Amino acid sequence: MSDSKPVSARDTRQRIVTAGIELFRRRGYTGTGMKQIAEAARAPFGSIYHFFPGGKAQLGEEVIRTSGAVYLGLVAANLDPHEDRVAATGDFFTAAAATLSELDFADPCPIATVALEVASTDEQLRIATSEVFDSWIDGLAAYYAAGGIPQPAARETASSVIALLEGAFMLGRAARSTAPVLAAGRAATAIVRAVLPGE
Repeated sequence: MSDSKPVSARDTRQRIVTAGIELFRRRGYTGTGMKQIAEAARAPFGSIYHFFPGGKAQLGEEVIRTSGAVYLGLVAANLDPHEDRVAATGDFFTAAAATLSELDFADPCPIATVALEVASTDEQLRIATSEVFDSWIDGLAAYYAAGGIPQPAARETASSVIALLEGAFMLGRAARSTAPVLAAGRAATAIVRAVLPGE
């Protein structure tokens, strides 16, 4: 009985964060109001400030860090089973193209959406997006290094692959086409192939 309130509070907080992730991804940070988040989360408006007394900026940072960790886990789950780093990279971009199409060319990445909006105006959120991108690059670099790509080439390769993916998402959204993502995938696999020993 004593556990019911904390569980309920955690559930409400998680609904708010989840709503923020989805709305920031679709509408952007500046295009999303706190009332919209409360409505989407099915939470009282005041509860947002209960959990996030720093307001929208604090919620935005939580959304960035939470979704960043989730996306890193998805990348790892998709890549780790594959021994062939070149094929795994190509398959990842193919899956990303399919995701973009399934979302009807809405941005699949809330991190990039927020970063584009606030990088020059909000230092707190800029740092959060930068740290998330770094965590993705570090994770991908570790995967490439485990496949035989030496450092610092593994990290440079990971950084290039992430940049290709994020840029391709932007071009794909503008063109309402998966072609830029698939083209970026071919470029990414060429980069990985070029630095793998023995290739």
